[in-house]
Amino acid sequence: MAALVASPVSSQQAASPIARYDMDVGTVTGLAAMGSGMGAGLSMMFGGGGNKQMHELILRLGSSRAPAAGAPKADHFMPPVAKLGASVPLLSPKPGTRTDDVPQDLPKDFQRPKGRLLIYWGCGAKAGPGQPVVIDFARLSAGQVPPDLFAGAMPIDRSVSPGNSKTFGEWPNADTRKLVSADSSLLGEHRIAGNYAPEIKFALAQDFMPAITGKASPIAGGATQISWNSVTSATGYYAWVMSAKANNKGEFQDMVWWSSSASRQFGGALWDWIAPAQVAKLIQQQVVMPPSQTNCTVPAEVTAAGGDFSLGNLYAYGPEANFAYPPRPANAKTPWKPEWTARVRYRSNSTWLLNGPDMDAMMRGGEEAEQPRKKKKCKGGLGGLLGAVTGDGC
Repeated sequence: MAALVASPVSSQQAASPIARYDMDVGTVTGLAAMGSGMGAGLSMMFGGGGNKQMHELILRLGSSRAPAAGAPKADHFMPPVAKLGASVPLLSPKPGTRTDDVPQDLPKDFQRPKGRLLIYWGCGAKAGPGQPVVIDFARLSAGQVPPDLFAGAMPIDRSVSPGNSKTFGEWPNADTRKLVSADSSLLGEHRIAGNYAPEIKFALAQDFMPAITGKASPIAGGATQISWNSVTSATGYYAWVMSAKANNKGEFQDMVWWSSSASRQFGGALWDWIAPAQVAKLIQQQVVMPPSQTNCTVPAEVTAAGGDFSLGNLYAYGPEANFAYPPRPANAKTPWKPEWTARVRYRSNSTWLLNGPDMDAMMRGGEEAEQPRKKKKCKGGLGGLLGAVTGDGC
């Protein structure tokens, strides 16, 4: 039977497992839960699903073995409460279709970006010293990367990927992208079986995390107070805000990026699932906010430098469950040769608009926003910013 893996801090010598399995479990609310398209985003703003919640589930199986016979095949057999059928297929990408390949040549119609990125960080009514850090997009695209662009360094997480696996399978994939319903549950027995990895079995006692919902309120002096609900089982919180100003041609010029971190820490692993032990370290470094904190002030300079509307993003990092077979020996001096390991990570996140228009203004703009647009150029203000984020092509 599967057993919980001991703390990763252990100094026990362990051989690489034949198979590794990653299961990323998320709860999503706000703009991200509305799907793609301007209509979906505006629907949320106009009251058509502002509290809508969806679940995300990302499955990755990596093995050091080749398929026993024929093409690679693997399935994750779910408990009935998952409402995904008896199983979901873990599809292996076809040769030459790896999604982690980076194109080496720029497209013929590539245009170097213009404008600047203004970087702010830290909770407070006023921005701290040394802010903003200004990044010129033209110089950046030409390879002129400013030194110490982002202070500090986040640890690299070796998630299961095609690059570190002889045989790899994933879900969702190109063939099956079935959505996980809002009332789905993961509690119960799970089994992963295929022709290139040992059978994996474990039981989950932790379900999807509760939703996190954020709201923003302007305060005296031009700053913005953001707040959110306390999320059960959250290990820490992280927030970031993005806004942009457009010129009279509808072209974005200055973009503003703010992070709740007390130091210049942006993106990367902070947008991912993070292990509780790492979150605890980041709280000590004041990069991540503790689970007891449910508000943060966005400096006035961020609002002044950005556009009329800003996108707010909140992450609640959650617990992690680890399984392995055979179990890790209690004696740290005993060599350990697991056949497989499995990791289940949890988080909750939300995306919403800060300081948006009042409801009457939104309703007046709703009908126009739903009409087909002749231009594919991003516009300033609400339309351009929302279109860029929801993937509607502006």
